[in-house]
Amino acid sequence: MMSSILVVGATRGLGAALVEEYASNSDSSTRIFGTSRSDTKPTGFPEQIKWLTGIDLSQSNVGENLVSQLKSEKPLDVVIINAGRFTTEDFSADKGPNWDEEVAMYTISSVAPVFVVHRLAHANLLGHGSKVILVSSEAGSITLRHEKEGGGNYAHHASKAALNMAGKLLSIDLKDVIVSIVHPGFMRTEMTRNVGFDKHWDAGGAVTSEAAAKSLVEWTEKLDFSKSGEYWAPRGPRDIGMAETVLGKNLETPLKLPW
Repeated sequence: MMSSILVVGATRGLGAALVEEYASNSDSSTRIFGTSRSDTKPTGFPEQIKWLTGIDLSQSNVGENLVSQLKSEKPLDVVIINAGRFTTEDFSADKGPNWDEEVAMYTISSVAPVFVVHRLAHANLLGHGSKVILVSSEAGSITLRHEKEGGGNYAHHASKAALNMAGKLLSIDLKDVIVSIVHPGFMRTEMTRNVGFDKHWDAGGAVTSEAAAKSLVEWTEKLDFSKSGEYWAPRGPRDIGMAETVLGKNLETPLKLPW
């Protein structure tokens, strides 16, 4: 059966690895769409990927723009919303919260996904059994925050917690659609390097984007309605620093995360 996949935020990191993974394991009948914030088509990707350009999750018309480029398409089997933003912050006087950066993180991580899913649904681009994957993070779990880890990074954590809530609510409104909220893994990406987290890569069990993409694709293939609206780490607790401290030892893989 012909299938179709949309990855929102597909030009680098996990998103790029996802479209590559789907392209390498699908036949020519599979429709793979990837979005780019740029107005030009990215280069160096498999020809099978159809690019939707100018898709900027910081803009209020992102949903309409996306849908306008998917005219005449049949309902999508899989939609993975992966785009994100991470700027570090603490409570000090010189590196405290930055208003514009906080607004940008909330907008991209937790506001825009609702508008994207809303427009896709009302354009009949989500059908019965379509799967919407919201790429969150264990950072969005309030339960897993612990004094041992420390505070700070307010918008990073809180925007992911907001995305988790949005995903739960979407699963209630979209009765015919499977909505999965996932922590794909602590990854060795440009984003984590840019915020100085590369110093934690080895100790924290960071994996490549390719490994995380493979796990996420496998997770998505097995998804059914029994897990809709739930929050999971498909790769288990291996890269979640406070997992054993808060939840105890001998945790399962995949791991259902606490809100």
